[in-house]
Amino acid sequence: MGRVDGKVAFITGAARGQGRAHAIRLAEEGADIIAIDVCEDQPDVPYPGATEVDLEQTVKAVEALDRRIVATKADVRDFDALKAAVDNGVDQLGRLDIVVANAGIQSNPHRGEEISEEGWTDMIDVNLSGVWRTCKAAIPHIRAGGRGGSIVMTSSTGGLKAFGNVGHYVAAKHGVVGLARTFAVELAPEWIRVNTVHPTAVPTDLLLNDAYFRLFRPDLENPGRDDMIPPAQALNALPIPWVEPIDIANAVLWLASDEARYVTGIALPVDAGLLAK
Repeated sequence: MGRVDGKVAFITGAARGQGRAHAIRLAEEGADIIAIDVCEDQPDVPYPGATEVDLEQTVKAVEALDRRIVATKADVRDFDALKAAVDNGVDQLGRLDIVVANAGIQSNPHRGEEISEEGWTDMIDVNLSGVWRTCKAAIPHIRAGGRGGSIVMTSSTGGLKAFGNVGHYVAAKHGVVGLARTFAVELAPEWIRVNTVHPTAVPTDLLLNDAYFRLFRPDLENPGRDDMIPPAQALNALPIPWVEPIDIANAVLWLASDEARYVTGIALPVDAGLLAK
């Protein structure tokens, strides 16, 4: 038996990157998947959004593992669409046990006082309020099962320390920690556990784009991925520039599994020692 055999997991931002890794890893260990992604470009975001083709690739990867998946194009800023996607998934798959509130964006870097009103609002609405809406849509289904469950929220090392030029991102990710701790206290009597994961840099589109190449290497005219390696590695204690999506997915799997049955309200770094420096 897999570590989450027979369970159903709801994953936001599942079309690519960390979200796809979570869907595949949980499916490998026996879970069926409810997946959503906005599948659109976003304003003030310096990289293309995921596409419906990306989401279909996640579907194919899960189905190749002989697991069921219900995938929907939906935005975490739209509660009605989010709820409809979860409701439909539960109707088809029969239950809900695990939530991975993973959807998030990064924006063009700005000093705090230079962040636009729209940029601030979009960041908070996706990276913090979107996590709250995800829980709001999902918790009634977990509760209805009467079996308890696990909610894992993707925060960041920026949810536990400050980084310059991304104040709205840091504020949202700190907010996720407070939200998780509150839900952990509220839901503990029902055996619903709530935790956060805090990755260091992960080589997805959120990090590997021209805006962040230039932020990390302002000394170069046309920096690229390889040019980011030295400054990114300097942030971590272990001699690596970043961790891989599978490293975060393994942490999510552990928190979702019965191996972590008494773990709730924690902030789990997967950060190559960044927070220890």
